[in-house]
Amino acid sequence: MSLTESRLTRTAAGTGSGTGSRTEVTSARGGRMLRAVVRGAAAWRALSVGAETAVEWVSRTVRPAGVLVVLAATVGLVVGIVFGWVEWMVAGAASVLLLVMAVPFLFGSRAYAVSLTLGHARVVAGDEVAGRILVRNDSGRLALPGRLDIPVGDGLVEFGVPLLRPDHSIEQPLEIPALHRGIVTVGPATTVRSDPVGLLRREHAFDDVHELFVHPRTVDLPSTSAGLIRDLEGSPTKRLVDADMSFHAIREYAPGDSRRQIHWKSTAKTGRLMVRQYEESRRSRMAIVLSLATDEYLDSDEFELGVSVAASVGLRAVRDARELDIVVGSEIPRVVRGRIRSIRHLPAEAPRPLLDAFSGVSALENTMAVADVCRLASEANERLSIAVVVVGSTVSLTSLQKAALGFPADTSVVAVRCDERAHPRIQTLAGITVMTVGTLEDLSGLLLRGATS
Repeated sequence: MSLTESRLTRTAAGTGSGTGSRTEVTSARGGRMLRAVVRGAAAWRALSVGAETAVEWVSRTVRPAGVLVVLAATVGLVVGIVFGWVEWMVAGAASVLLLVMAVPFLFGSRAYAVSLTLGHARVVAGDEVAGRILVRNDSGRLALPGRLDIPVGDGLVEFGVPLLRPDHSIEQPLEIPALHRGIVTVGPATTVRSDPVGLLRREHAFDDVHELFVHPRTVDLPSTSAGLIRDLEGSPTKRLVDADMSFHAIREYAPGDSRRQIHWKSTAKTGRLMVRQYEESRRSRMAIVLSLATDEYLDSDEFELGVSVAASVGLRAVRDARELDIVVGSEIPRVVRGRIRSIRHLPAEAPRPLLDAFSGVSALENTMAVADVCRLASEANERLSIAVVVVGSTVSLTSLQKAALGFPADTSVVAVRCDERAHPRIQTLAGITVMTVGTLEDLSGLLLRGATS
């Protein structure tokens, strides 16, 4: 009995030990395979990153002419060696020599320190911009001649940089030609190194970037025509207050009332303290609605005239300390156009933010019609005294009357149609006054005539 048990125990132990050794061998092999896979994946990633970096560097450095020379060198040497054609070998060797000679011209692209300054951060459309470019050699060796490119919006201004000794600098004036209205990015300045043939090119961009606000052209409007508003003391409302300009009634004194509002004659008659009560007066509020729909203007020049008209009226209202709201349509995706309504309010607290905001507006293809914009502008402001709607020549008088219906009945609506082919005139329709301007200078005379009529 004991002999059998001992045999079973040894057999089980031997079997267990054998199984344990095989398990250890399998685990060691799996670990080596896993480490090999991990190392292979890391090497592949490093190789991919290196290849992407090399391809990016080649695409930035090698120009189209350089690509042709590289192809000529490769084909010439291969064909010459394989077939023994001396002419092809000479062409390939000359191409290689040309590439080697172009490499030294790329050295020193980061030796410069460039400083870009503009004379003004804000200009009017059509005016030139002056600035200064300071280039300094901060390296301890000679800086070879090069070129400096300065992007100005969609354009490019080029400067030639001569040979500079260490710690020497050169300053050149920057003259930007007349610009159109908009927000123009000037910079970053980019040093360019290139060989005379144009095979290779190396660039280094600096961080000096400026935003140039090109304001729309405006005309100075007389203060008397800044919205045709005549209720200078404000319009009374139904809200009762203790002190204002519009008298309402006499009531009995309550704790907390000011003694200056006591009406002594009524107090003497009734024998009780009586005080005056007033209706709250609110200042007139003005809204300017500028249409941004491209199909409501004949061309881009007509749209620029509309922006200048709206900016001129808004500037006059701000200088007269009017409560002002400037509303334009927002861009709406084509797939949801007709189901979403959206407007945008431009800042109107001071002249500079107002003109900066008008510099950034642009015509939109996917936006609401001016009638819908007027309706939303009226819903956002319940106490408008006057609304000025600026549109293009393609908007009919019927459409303008429809837009005027979006405002309350007590709101005076003035529409300004921009039509460079028409003569300036004023038309009075049901619920709206339509002014047609051919140039920006026509606006002042029409507003003055409308205010006195």
